[in-house]
Amino acid sequence: MNFQSHGKQVCALMIAATLCVASHAQVLTAPAPPEVGIDQKLESQVPLDLTFRDETGKTVTLGSLMGGKPAILSLVYYECPMLCGEVLQGMLTAFNELDFTIGNEYQVLTVSFDPKETHELAAMKKKNMLEHYRAPEAAAGWHFLTGDEENIKKLAEIVGFRYQYIPSSDQYAHGSGIMVLTPEGKVSRYFYGIEYPKRDLRFGLIEASENRIGSLADELLLLCYHYDPMTGTYGLVIMSVLRIAGVATVLGIVALVGGMLVQERRKRRKAGRAGAAGSTEPVPTR
Repeated sequence: MNFQSHGKQVCALMIAATLCVASHAQVLTAPAPPEVGIDQKLESQVPLDLTFRDETGKTVTLGSLMGGKPAILSLVYYECPMLCGEVLQGMLTAFNELDFTIGNEYQVLTVSFDPKETHELAAMKKKNMLEHYRAPEAAAGWHFLTGDEENIKKLAEIVGFRYQYIPSSDQYAHGSGIMVLTPEGKVSRYFYGIEYPKRDLRFGLIEASENRIGSLADELLLLCYHYDPMTGTYGLVIMSVLRIAGVATVLGIVALVGGMLVQERRKRRKAGRAGAAGSTEPVPTR
């Protein structure tokens, strides 16, 4: 490894350590009635053969929509008068801030848990959301689904999403949050509330993809952060930060000393060549 490439790695480590110290964790909680909520079921396998209808009315399996990529899963209903719209708006805001693009690095599965809703409603909601998303190619990667009650309940139970129909108001009581799935359909991360920090969402997708997306800087930053299942957020791990900062300091000193030694050797070689050239010059005669 040459001095220049070694220096770049040292810089990357030092930048990562600095970013870790400068960052702070944001905790979002969304209290809900006892009958509803979101239970974390990490590593649960979502059946990829579950069938739903996409926004065109076509019957599809969840597996056919994954495309070998991690996915964001949200359970909402399209005629929800308040909370679901906030969840979708929070998703849209986070997606617009991410430099990952829907359909390229990840998929989005938005599933209605109201079995009475139709694919026409799903199509209208998709159109509305995509009108405000920064990349038109996302149309092939953000899927708005409807389904029958049996498959909806099965999916909701597997991912720990508890909801309840309230006949008196003809509405559903439910929690707010989204899940990250691995390309194989396993539940990897939960994010609660109606706002999803870009940093947390990015980390969740990178980990779900087993580092197949993201950059070297992301991998270094992930050494400083740990996912907390209790809060559904990434928190700073101080000991990891101190270790990285210590390693970065040592490598920085080594790189500095190494650079000085290299410069000194170059000076000696240059002086040696100059001396050798001077000794071969002819001696003037009188």
